[in-house]
Amino acid sequence: MSFGSGGSGVSGRGVGVFDAVVLAGGGARRLGGVDKPGLRVGGRALIDRVLAACEQARTTVVVAAPREVAREVVWAREEPAGAGPLAALAAGVRAAGGSGAAGSAEAAGSAAAADGAEGAPVVVVVSADLPFLDGAAVRGLLVRLAEGGADAVLARDAEGRDQPLVGAYLRAPLVRALEEIRAEKGELTGLPLRRLTSRLTLDHLAEEDGAPVSFDCDTWGDLAAARARIREHGHVLNEWILAAKEELGIDLDVDIRVLLDLARDAAHGVERPAAPLTTFLVGYAAGRAGGGPEAVAEAARKAAALAERWAAEVPPEPEAGTG
Repeated sequence: MSFGSGGSGVSGRGVGVFDAVVLAGGGARRLGGVDKPGLRVGGRALIDRVLAACEQARTTVVVAAPREVAREVVWAREEPAGAGPLAALAAGVRAAGGSGAAGSAEAAGSAAAADGAEGAPVVVVVSADLPFLDGAAVRGLLVRLAEGGADAVLARDAEGRDQPLVGAYLRAPLVRALEEIRAEKGELTGLPLRRLTSRLTLDHLAEEDGAPVSFDCDTWGDLAAARARIREHGHVLNEWILAAKEELGIDLDVDIRVLLDLARDAAHGVERPAAPLTTFLVGYAAGRAGGGPEAVAEAARKAAALAERWAAEVPPEPEAGTG
């Protein structure tokens, strides 16, 4: 199974409900210490793109200093600040409702047993600098976790490396592993993520060609590559629609092809400026009718029918020599 082939929901093993933990507190050393989550790709901050991908989460925790973001989140911070991704992950899990790495090793069993009451049974863990992560990728991880017997499912990049910061984890084994590490090491500061993943049963989800969901923006070159990619022919329109909806506060999924066909018919059958004006009027009419995909589709149907009638009235071009 690969990204993009997952279903629209999650079933089995009770993993339909999940929390999301977004790690956004790194130092961005290779970017000169800039505010990396705030860098924009396709007109949207990287962190807002990631939060949109996790919009179905019951609770979304961002581990970083609070900032303005496009969605409602819970803020958490590792202690001390800058203690590394493992400490940040533990702080996020704890804030999402579980016990995370808090308490003693003896408390690990009771913490794991209380997971169902204190937090969602699954935690999706992602970094805040993933420009190509989307909801379909998150669903793919969840579906794979539901299908198998692993403790976690991680994205696997094109080079065959598992990516622990693009993964779905069962909460109970995640909590137990964090507790075990703290009991052995005394603290989580500075420890690598492999200390965690080595204690879990792992599965992976390979990225399809053209779906680099684990691609992160660690350098200026990465950022430039991401900005160039979304402007390619196969991506730019969808990226623009997503950015526009976010900017306008619109939570509406419509069939883009219907609107494009309508714009084409209006441009060809009437006059080129009719295309944007017609699609604007369709949106206005749909809003007056209560909004929603059905209202947009009905308004577009009526306008398309009008465009067809209009075009049908155009007399045929005279044949050469008959004028």
